[in-house]
Amino acid sequence: MLNSIQSYLEELSIEKFIDVLQYHAEAPMMFSTSLFLFLFIGFYVVYNALQNQRRIRIVYVILFSLYFYYKSSGMWFLLLIFTATSDYCIGRMLYATTGGRLKRKLLLGLSVCINLGMLAYFKYTNFVYELAIGLWHTIGGVLHEPLLQGLAYKPLDIFLPVGISFFTFQSLSYTIDIYRKQIKPVRRWTDYLFFVSFFPGLVAGPIVRAKDFIPQIYRRPVLKYNELGEALYLIICGLFKKCVISDYISVNFVDRVFDAPTLYTGFENLVGVYGYALQIYCDFSGYSDMAIGIALLLGFRFNINFDSPYQSATVTEFWRRWHISLSTWLRDYLYIPLGGNRKGRGRTYANLLVTMALGGLWHGAALRFLLWGGIHGVALAVDKFLISVCGFRATGEGMAWWKRAVCTVFTFHVVCLAWIFFRADSLDRAWEVLGQIFGHFSPGVAGQFVRGYGMIAGLMATGYVMHFLPRRFDRRIQRGITVLPLWAKAALLCAAIFIVIQMKSADIVPFIYFRF
Repeated sequence: MLNSIQSYLEELSIEKFIDVLQYHAEAPMMFSTSLFLFLFIGFYVVYNALQNQRRIRIVYVILFSLYFYYKSSGMWFLLLIFTATSDYCIGRMLYATTGGRLKRKLLLGLSVCINLGMLAYFKYTNFVYELAIGLWHTIGGVLHEPLLQGLAYKPLDIFLPVGISFFTFQSLSYTIDIYRKQIKPVRRWTDYLFFVSFFPGLVAGPIVRAKDFIPQIYRRPVLKYNELGEALYLIICGLFKKCVISDYISVNFVDRVFDAPTLYTGFENLVGVYGYALQIYCDFSGYSDMAIGIALLLGFRFNINFDSPYQSATVTEFWRRWHISLSTWLRDYLYIPLGGNRKGRGRTYANLLVTMALGGLWHGAALRFLLWGGIHGVALAVDKFLISVCGFRATGEGMAWWKRAVCTVFTFHVVCLAWIFFRADSLDRAWEVLGQIFGHFSPGVAGQFVRGYGMIAGLMATGYVMHFLPRRFDRRIQRGITVLPLWAKAALLCAAIFIVIQMKSADIVPFIYFRF
């Protein structure tokens, strides 16, 4: 590994070095890339030297964060600055407006329009345009009007800035909380830009609340020895989940199945669905682990974003364990304002369906994402009904072990059913997957699959075993890393990086949630 690094440095000319530092759409900078590791080491050395210089340190982190975003989305980092500037000003005006409820509502409405307007333009313009063309064709068919039927859909060339769904929701929660008088606005524009642009959680979350994060800005960052062990553990886990498990099973099996489901038996399609369930968990929770670990190295603590979600006995419990920052955001800023469960059973079910349908559209502008959200909305409504009728808890607590095991298996398959629509490129492709599973299952190929895809089977088994291990195993491993001497921690990290390099695909595999 040292020889390869040395030869790379020798070949690196000034021109090539400058080119590497520039934005390339096909090579976004991610936590798992060698460029980020190289830049972060230099950044971290200077960051520690600025521990007692709060204002300079804040500006320094902002500049690195903006560069990090530039490496992901090019000049669209200016959009991030615009979002921070507009909501900073609106937040100040909201707080200063003591009287006149109408004026405060108008200011909040302005923030909502700016944030959701940007999100709608970049993410949903082509979706609405396609639906409109389809509607015109339908009307043209009914009216026998060739002019309307002849309209063709050609998607507009609209670039989707990486992570726009995350930083708009994060910024929007700030103005809403000021409107609700739950927090006060930050003192300086740079403080707010720091909050919105902080690079560990910028492009794929977690969605950090202002009330949790902003108070940490004004404290001197301190990294305790046990926190160093925790951060290292999270970073290594994240790298292993993303680069070893998720990327490998994606490139070598899952993508192939979902690209051409009819070329594979129903058994292989089912394994592909199980593989995608593991892939998206390892990909997204791996990113969250690395984001939380890197933030912790900088003296900032993010809340947990994943808590072994496939161990859930109900869909309600699943959403308390999966993408926790998004599920709590939807709960606090959409479900509860719609009325929550305070206005009768029917209204509660409707609120759940609306919330999850919009949550599905948040993930992507396509009918399949709407269907994915609808499946979860219906499942949550059924959960609510069974809770009210049968009296069991939403988290499955108090169940006999065998009942919980049965419910966990059932919940996992409901989630996997929804993942089919989430992953497939189209609804037709999703129906093909389901058609193969239920129409051409062929369980006899199981042995051939294990022999032909031994590495895939081994990594999937490893991933699921790790996922279903009790929490005490995680805590023991973390404690074991924490008590290691510093040289041993460094050696462990180097070993993890070496394994990642050996397993890494030749092509860059972006994080799945980069496009949301």
